[in-house]
Amino acid sequence: MGSASASSLPASAGFGENLVLILDFGSQYTHLITRRVRQLGVLSLCVSGTAPLASLAGLRPRAVVLSGGPHSVHASGAPTFPEGFLEFAAGAGAHVLGVCYGMQLLVQSLGGAVEAGEKQEYGKMEVEVTARSSALYGEGEVGKRQTVWMSHGDEVVRLPEGFEVVARSVQGAVAAVENREKRFYGLQYHPEVTHSPQGMETLRRFLFDVCGIKADWKMQDVLDEEIRTIQSMVGPDEHVICALSGGVDSTVAATLVHKAIGDRLHCVFVDNGLLRYNERERVMLTFESDLHLPVTCVDASEQFLSKLKGVKDPEMKRKIIGREFIAVFDDFAHKLEQKIGKRPGYLVQGTLYPDVIESCPPPGSGRTHSHTIKSHHNVGGLPKDMKLKLIEPLKLLFKDEVRKLGSILNVPESFLKRHPFPGPGLAVRVLGDVTEGNALEVLRQVDEIFVQAIKDAGLYDIIWQAFAVFLPVQTVGVQGDQRTHSNAVALRAITSEDGMTADWYYFEREFLVEVVNKICNNVRGVNRVVQDITQKPPATVEWE
Repeated sequence: MGSASASSLPASAGFGENLVLILDFGSQYTHLITRRVRQLGVLSLCVSGTAPLASLAGLRPRAVVLSGGPHSVHASGAPTFPEGFLEFAAGAGAHVLGVCYGMQLLVQSLGGAVEAGEKQEYGKMEVEVTARSSALYGEGEVGKRQTVWMSHGDEVVRLPEGFEVVARSVQGAVAAVENREKRFYGLQYHPEVTHSPQGMETLRRFLFDVCGIKADWKMQDVLDEEIRTIQSMVGPDEHVICALSGGVDSTVAATLVHKAIGDRLHCVFVDNGLLRYNERERVMLTFESDLHLPVTCVDASEQFLSKLKGVKDPEMKRKIIGREFIAVFDDFAHKLEQKIGKRPGYLVQGTLYPDVIESCPPPGSGRTHSHTIKSHHNVGGLPKDMKLKLIEPLKLLFKDEVRKLGSILNVPESFLKRHPFPGPGLAVRVLGDVTEGNALEVLRQVDEIFVQAIKDAGLYDIIWQAFAVFLPVQTVGVQGDQRTHSNAVALRAITSEDGMTADWYYFEREFLVEVVNKICNNVRGVNRVVQDITQKPPATVEWE
């Protein structure tokens, strides 16, 4: 996975005295460490494991976690922490915990030895505590076993000076190490995944008992700090534009900024021609009647669709949409300047932490900043010559945290429970050219039937996200005793905590039969419906 670059962290973020820094070395589970630490009431930030040491300047973490990763420490180009990192951690008084690859990297860097294991360990394994006294496991736990999730081919064969083994796998491999005097610790397994049932207890012991960290990170504190940050950033006479999409993220961001600067916030909702069925009418009604936000609606559908005509590449579609959004906002800012006599200098966006993480590349990929899963239009699709400075008050938060923040801000619960909708809209749900034929209209009708059926069945709140996808294929069918050659569509519904990992939702057969019949009988031009039952990973949530 990717990670936020340390240089992107706001200098005035007010991280406090109990920060946990996660150095990402490419594990698909790194974000879970970040989330698990936050769930324990401690602020954690994920940054690239290979970030220059200078980029961490000013951060004084109480603990640093070195993540797992897909590499061998012996591989050419395998990622490693920057020179001077161990001295940096020692100077900050931080405890360092290596997880999987992170443990092997720590051991090797300190003079120990890591070699290819005679037996690889993947999946569920049992480990046994071997030390009578252990910082990670406590007193009197020797001989006790727990099930954990392993994922390694290499293993530690010689410890650095001052280390001791405190747990081994049932196959005899080193499973946990400690050097209490130097504040170095290592776990060969992944405590952050649910497949390690006692992993959260181990993390809790490490953070609170070993590191002495206080669980003092609360959403109210985040709100107060963000308001102070915005007020210090935006001058008393400056004005701000907020890009409202109708989703939870931008709405919470707008409400937060409105609380900080009041009527100097000017919201704009752009109809880019890529919205869901009746989305414009529904969203504007909500803004006016429930949220009482001053919103101007701009119909730019022709502008967007004309630029997207003939474009099939997903990354290109995202970047075009990003550019056109900024062009619309620049034009809106110009008109606003004529109205109020001062040009707005800032643009608010509801960028979230997963957006930042997924738009950055994993260490060891051979790329200057890391392999990009996809450009988020709030992150990777913005033009370099953008005239408006960005305000992204949610960029360090996950979706569930944004909903908690919205609740504090009195955003209606019904709105906070809305399923996520991608910034590029239906452009990433019509595979290929979005302007071809009547693809957008077909997709809107199919999506409306599917989502409404989910609401009618009382399933909406337990599903993270549900939507339809228009496929660029036509299939043979039989409708009304006649042969047809019409479009195929896909249905996707997932459960998730944060959108970083996801499982597909299992519908009852009767539900699917009813939905498919409604679609094929009511949407002209569709004769085949398939269901996407792929987890994330390996797939992403959206198809593009």
